[in-house]
Amino acid sequence: MRPRVRSIGALSIAALVACGGEPARDPGGQGGAGAATAGVGGGSTGDGGGEWGGDGGGGTGGAVPAGPPCLIGDVEGVCVAPASCTAGGVAVPTACGDDVPAMCCVHQPVPCDPSLMVLPNNGLAEAPGEAGCPAGMVRVEAFCIDRFEASLVRADGVPWSPYFEPGDEPVRAVSLEAAVPQAYISGDQAAAACAGAGKRLCSDEEWLRACQGPQASTYPYGDVLAPGVCNDAREVHPVIEYYGTDEDWIWSELGDACIDQLPASLERSGARPGCATAEGAMDMMGNLHEWTADAGGTFRGGFYVDTVLNGPGCLYATTAHTTSYADYSTGFRCCADPG
Repeated sequence: MRPRVRSIGALSIAALVACGGEPARDPGGQGGAGAATAGVGGGSTGDGGGEWGGDGGGGTGGAVPAGPPCLIGDVEGVCVAPASCTAGGVAVPTACGDDVPAMCCVHQPVPCDPSLMVLPNNGLAEAPGEAGCPAGMVRVEAFCIDRFEASLVRADGVPWSPYFEPGDEPVRAVSLEAAVPQAYISGDQAAAACAGAGKRLCSDEEWLRACQGPQASTYPYGDVLAPGVCNDAREVHPVIEYYGTDEDWIWSELGDACIDQLPASLERSGARPGCATAEGAMDMMGNLHEWTADAGGTFRGGFYVDTVLNGPGCLYATTAHTTSYADYSTGFRCCADPG
């Protein structure tokens, strides 16, 4: 088994990755300094983070639910139904036993385990849509687009873990503020999730219009780059940091759930208010690549490591993969026609 490490802050990156995989030839810029995602735990007042999760716990406060005790490693939690694990808690499956219809609700930081399908998006709901658009969407001229990068919900209403590829699981896309958006998703899976929500993947033209605004700006916020306004760069590549090496074998290990749970990596949707388009769509530059409806395979906008190598800001486009590809950097959002 290859070693995992929590952080190697002194390691300098030799090359960035344009699509989350093979190293690119050009070095990257300075890393952003925003709050990181709490992949495995949030404080009950919203300021906690997992040991891998920085300070982006995203909790909203409230009472900790009551239930039988459970343990994740040596961290105590309570066994409750996933819908009851709110107040900044993270639900962790299996810790309550296979015959118990409950999950371990944890309100303390715990180390990342890549086998645990942690659920950090409990208790979140879509806001009403704007101007005749479905829930969670904003109006852009003649079409609607998700305000936030998409998360997934299973058929039973339980959130899907954003750190795991959904496979054949019947899931639908939701647009949620303060959620950990879905990574590890292929273009085909993203299209199916949009369809399950009565929406569709955006065309390249729709995606570009939404990101660039009516003035066709280079960045969501204008024509002049403002580093750190979006989650748009990272000094150390997370895959190099996680595995503690830049040897070639690490680029075939891009599905590990803990990569996006490192500090200063994937952020919760809307975490940077300045990263907004003219119509109010968030995070279209950086955070996660976003699949479009291009049958040949295109994802746009860059991700939290790089928003430069394949074009600046809104013009960033990766076409190196088919729609069956997925890794820690690939996400999506949906479009729809207004009602």
